[in-house]
Amino acid sequence: MPHDKDSGAQPAGPCALVIFGAAGDLTKRLVVPALYNLTCAQLLPEEFALIGFDLADHSDEDWRNSLTEMVEQFANSDGSKYAFNRDAWNFLASRMSYMKGDLTKPESYGQLKSKLEEADKTQHTGGNYLFYLAVADRFFGTVVEQLGKSCLSCEKPGHWRRIVIEKPFGHDLQSAQALDHEILDIVSERQIYRIDHFLGKETVQNLMMFRFANGLFEPLWNRDRIDHVQITVAETVGVEKRGRFYESTGALRDMIPNHGFQLLAMTAMEAPNSFDANDVRAEKAKVVEAVRVCDGGAKCNVVRGQYSAGKIGDEQVPGYRQEPDVAPNSPVETYVAFKFLVDNWRWSGVPFYLRTGKRLARKKTQIAIKFKGVPCALMREEVSSGPAPNWLLIRIQPDEGIALEFGAKVPGPRMKLGDVRMDFKYQDYFGTAPATGYETLLYDVMMGDPTLFQRADNIEAGWAVVQPVLDMWAKNGPGDLQFYAAGSQGPAAADELLARDGRAWRPIN
Repeated sequence: MPHDKDSGAQPAGPCALVIFGAAGDLTKRLVVPALYNLTCAQLLPEEFALIGFDLADHSDEDWRNSLTEMVEQFANSDGSKYAFNRDAWNFLASRMSYMKGDLTKPESYGQLKSKLEEADKTQHTGGNYLFYLAVADRFFGTVVEQLGKSCLSCEKPGHWRRIVIEKPFGHDLQSAQALDHEILDIVSERQIYRIDHFLGKETVQNLMMFRFANGLFEPLWNRDRIDHVQITVAETVGVEKRGRFYESTGALRDMIPNHGFQLLAMTAMEAPNSFDANDVRAEKAKVVEAVRVCDGGAKCNVVRGQYSAGKIGDEQVPGYRQEPDVAPNSPVETYVAFKFLVDNWRWSGVPFYLRTGKRLARKKTQIAIKFKGVPCALMREEVSSGPAPNWLLIRIQPDEGIALEFGAKVPGPRMKLGDVRMDFKYQDYFGTAPATGYETLLYDVMMGDPTLFQRADNIEAGWAVVQPVLDMWAKNGPGDLQFYAAGSQGPAAADELLARDGRAWRPIN
């Protein structure tokens, strides 16, 4: 196999990975390609088994073949971390097997137990089991309950059992609390890994290093020097074939309590006592617990929108209500803009603006930090509007990197100020292409490192912030829904949200 000589990491220890929902889209598009990248980086152990569990009627060979085509396409696509390597794929494929099973039937878990015991003997997986729940959220509690009843989740000395749960972690505060209660009655918190692939992005992980390892920026990271923070998670795609799911979810539930607040927490957290997982996650939880909607409440500080027909590039695309499995008069939001404060000592009075939406002008996830201006413009005659503001731009995707915008003198005899930009790109500097985001997270689960995963209190704190918004929408109906054309910057009401404060969104381009 090829070797990633720059990773500096050791292969994970022996284990078996079971994917519930093995025939699904998530497994094909993200989980297995991430495992392929880990194989290329030589971070998977030799003593490894991958077991697919699904209701679909496949043989081992059927499942392998369906994944081979997908991984080849992924590996040969532009920007892939590794080109397709037959030896690397054969290493992974030779450790793959499939079983038809019903998530709700105890006998299926008995069959799975036998299959895992066989993997212990043939692949020497050491009795260490990782269960990945790539299934609809309504089955989370069911799967964990059955793992408990079959004792597959029961740990023994020297043998670990870990469970990865995909979002959504509940649909509101009450359901999130109920899900946590149900799961934690069966397994311990340290066995649960609530995964958010955004936290696997290099730029997100680098936020802590950037802040806490650089004396240049840490003294500026507070209410004295920062005017406001903008967090943008923009997508060009629509709901694709997920209309039924999106009709019961919407942009707020889908993105804000998880992706959005995790980016917020990494940006605004205090320095942890150490990089120990518990210390880091404790500080992240404190940030989300300190979030409050600005004066005026949800009605004045939250905008919801829905895309109508428009153009993405040169392609004409339908509106949300014309998508498959979407009601023709659907009130579901595909865009949310949110203004809030982090009510603590460091950030008191600094507004945070968070927006997310589908069918916007460009795919872009970015944290934009605007610094306060200088107290006096010395060149009033040369720059009538004053010096340009200083911005720190942290790009999560695409084109991961960090940019700093500031003013500098334009060459020539006159004192004239121009705007310049210093731009660091991961790919240019380190020579690495972006990955799926799941590689780091899967490796961390195998290593037993929960730092980048969400804890129950963090999840519930996020839902507590958005619950009043959900309650308001349920009470008032869809009357405040704003429409925006596909391919645009979003609804005009979102611009007005910042304009009231004398601010403006950075363009999505």
